[in-house]
Amino acid sequence: MKPAIGALLVCAMLLAISQLSANSVSTRPGLNSMQFHLGADTYAELRKAPNKAVNRPNPMESDPEAVAAGKLLFADHCSECHGDDAKGGRKGPSLRVSEVQNATPGTLFWLLTNGVVRKKMPAWSKLPEPQRWQLVRFLRSPEAVAKASTEGATKP
Repeated sequence: MKPAIGALLVCAMLLAISQLSANSVSTRPGLNSMQFHLGADTYAELRKAPNKAVNRPNPMESDPEAVAAGKLLFADHCSECHGDDAKGGRKGPSLRVSEVQNATPGTLFWLLTNGVVRKKMPAWSKLPEPQRWQLVRFLRSPEAVAKASTEGATKP
């Protein structure tokens, strides 16, 4: 009878240990989450842009084709991480939040150019400068923001 009780205690301990292990893994951000984990510093990199970059205007601001071109570039280069609607995805945060929408075009251009390597955001400095400005124009376009808001509202 004593060996049966010992075996039962060992099984109970193993079950408890496996349950604790499973709980600790599932509460760690980003490991088994389907959505990018937003930390307190998710958008902090935007505040690190130098003044020269912050004040840089977008030369494509009045180009009527820049939004459409930026949308295509976003689909090719950004949507895998940030989602098709830029509301965030498995690897990257939403680009529709006020921190991004209120950032200057120069700040966004600087971030695209330099990336955030420690957060796995690649530097897009090899993408031609006009294309980076088109991406900025798309990200800040009222049409894209309105479309993303409307799509989110119509989904169940």
